[in-house]
Amino acid sequence: TGSFLDIYEWDTGKHLGRIKQVPFTYTVVGNMNEFQVSIGETTWGGRSDLRDPEAVMDYGSLMYIALQRAKTAREAIQVITDLCAEYGYYSSGETFSIADPTEVWIMDLIGKGPGNKGAVWVARKVPEGYISGHANQARIRQFPLKDKENCLYADDVISFAKSKGYYSGKDKEFSFADAYAPLSYGALRFCEARVWSMFRRAAPSQNLSMDFVKGVKGSEPMPLWIKPDNKLDVDDVMELMRDHFEGSEFDMTKDVGAGPYKLPYRWRPLTWTVDSVLYCNERATSTQQTGFSFVAQAREWLPHPIGGILWFGVDDTYSTVYIPMYCAIDRVPSSFAVGTGSFQDFTWDSAFWVFNFVSNYTYTRYSDMIQDVQKVQRDIEGRFLADQKKIEQKALVLYNQASQLAVDYLTDYSVRIGNETVARWKKLGEFLIYKYLDGNVKDELGNVTHPGYPPAWYQHVVGETKDHFRMKKLEGEEGSH
Repeated sequence: TGSFLDIYEWDTGKHLGRIKQVPFTYTVVGNMNEFQVSIGETTWGGRSDLRDPEAVMDYGSLMYIALQRAKTAREAIQVITDLCAEYGYYSSGETFSIADPTEVWIMDLIGKGPGNKGAVWVARKVPEGYISGHANQARIRQFPLKDKENCLYADDVISFAKSKGYYSGKDKEFSFADAYAPLSYGALRFCEARVWSMFRRAAPSQNLSMDFVKGVKGSEPMPLWIKPDNKLDVDDVMELMRDHFEGSEFDMTKDVGAGPYKLPYRWRPLTWTVDSVLYCNERATSTQQTGFSFVAQAREWLPHPIGGILWFGVDDTYSTVYIPMYCAIDRVPSSFAVGTGSFQDFTWDSAFWVFNFVSNYTYTRYSDMIQDVQKVQRDIEGRFLADQKKIEQKALVLYNQASQLAVDYLTDYSVRIGNETVARWKKLGEFLIYKYLDGNVKDELGNVTHPGYPPAWYQHVVGETKDHFRMKKLEGEEGSH
């Protein structure tokens, strides 16, 4: 009674203030709590005049406090909006994915600026059998005004926009995204393009146009959700998280920036200038600066400690391994624990550093090394998925004896496989150093080969340099070149 909770900005650690603490909180493992509620987010900025530097609640604190206090996705939305109303919203515009075992919601939210405590927001429930996505751009446009079962919103979400001069039309035609996050070309090319790529892979039969993400005037905006061609399993969602626009006009392995080994990464910044003309690199879902990612699995037909899994991976999604962390575990693998190393302190004991070591070395000879990486990745993830049924059957037997027995069993399992995966990944890094040392490649028997560069790259070099590297035959020299 009377206790308070200090709020620190999730991005910077800056102390923002204090809020009242509740009598009890729920167990949270990463981005999922013990009731299988999970929350993810992307930041989109929006109108800069709506930042409130005196507010207390930043987006990260909203997520994790909501997980501590909510048993359902709807409760999480209520916690988030109540905290904003009471303490103010500090961050810029944000989209949240909020899920529980029976519902998934997408929520756009932005503050109201200095002297206006609170936030304006809209949350829509994703229809059964559909998928949605967001990638650092507000996604909700028009929304139903009289459907509380499927759409929730701030009472003043429209009137506030009108008072600020962001909108002047009819209420039923109001678009949250247009009012609070006006589109730029960057928002289309860097953000909406990622949603388009996920949608086109999940529903190729719909042949979704690229016109909107390419900024074609008059083109139809991306839909908020689509129905995939087939039901998606956990491993399907993992694969959707792994994307460089392969097979599309934006394919990052195809242009000169990919180099000789088809590297689908471009080092930041995203934009660059030549002769006063601004150009850009693509921004794919799989990107080198990812800190962590997850796939949340929630199942209403199982007890919460068994039904909820946060499939968690660190670093680049394309070369990570998603490890099942059950939602009620009371310990995490030491290699994933906060305090094992830091951004300034490299250590082989840290999953973050081990995975970054492997991915960053892989980038040096990508088209060859990624095949070795994916072989191990698929072996590990495949084993986790194959073992899942028997692990959970045993956990269910234990749960029926005493719930804590199941929690202990699943904790030991997640901790063990988490640390084993990091150890296996370190071995993979050692293998890559051995196999590709000094630009050579060793075969399975250890024989050293010198494959050089791909033929297409040699042709590119000659096209650029003409005869600069051409070998000449000296007078009297034997042999031919």
